[in-house]
Amino acid sequence: MQTFFVEIKCKLGKTYAVANALADREIASEIYSTAGNYDILAKFHVDDDVDIGHFIAENVQSIPEIADTHTIITFKAF
Repeated sequence: MQTFFVEIKCKLGKTYAVANALADREIASEIYSTAGNYDILAKFHVDDDVDIGHFIAENVQSIPEIADTHTIITFKAF
């Protein structure tokens, strides 16, 4: 199992629409609103054989109200 986080910058006024779209797709284990350079932080778990780049491009960045993403790949839980 691979765990990673995606910081999401939304188009102005579209944070709730993006959060709802992520929730509706049921692909994120957790979705948080954040302050700073990004509007949302989402946590994902995918099987080891899933390509993270393709997963993000097809399932996250395909939401039209997203302006930018930043992916954080984790290596080990403590």
